[in-house]
Amino acid sequence: MDSGRPVAMLRCMKRAFNKTYIRKWRKHRNLTLEQLASRVDMTPSHLSMLETGKRGYAQETLEAIAEALQTDAGSLLMRDPTDPEGIWSVWENALPGQRRTIVEVAKTIVKTGTGN
Repeated sequence: MDSGRPVAMLRCMKRAFNKTYIRKWRKHRNLTLEQLASRVDMTPSHLSMLETGKRGYAQETLEAIAEALQTDAGSLLMRDPTDPEGIWSVWENALPGQRRTIVEVAKTIVKTGTGN
C-alpha cells in the first residue's frame, strides 16, 4: 500500500453503518431528498450519507426523520415499507375493525400453533 496509512485506518475510513430503510420510507412518502432534508433541518448530502450507510445517526436525528416520514424510529431500522407481504403493510392498510380481527386471528394462531 503506497499511501503510507495503516490498514486499520483505511478500514475505519470505509466503515459502513447499519442498514436503514430511510430511503425506502422517503420514496414511499413521495419525498425528494431535498424535501426531507429541509423538513429535518439537514443538508441533502448529510441525509444521503445516512441513507446509504456512509454516516451514522443519533437517536434524535432518527426520531426527527421518523416524524417527518410519519412513522416511528423503529420502522426506519427494521421495516421495508414497500414489502407487500410484510405484516406491517397489511396492518397499515387495514381499517380499524379489520385491525381488531387481525389481532384476534394472530392470537388464535399463536395460541393453537396452527399455520406451521
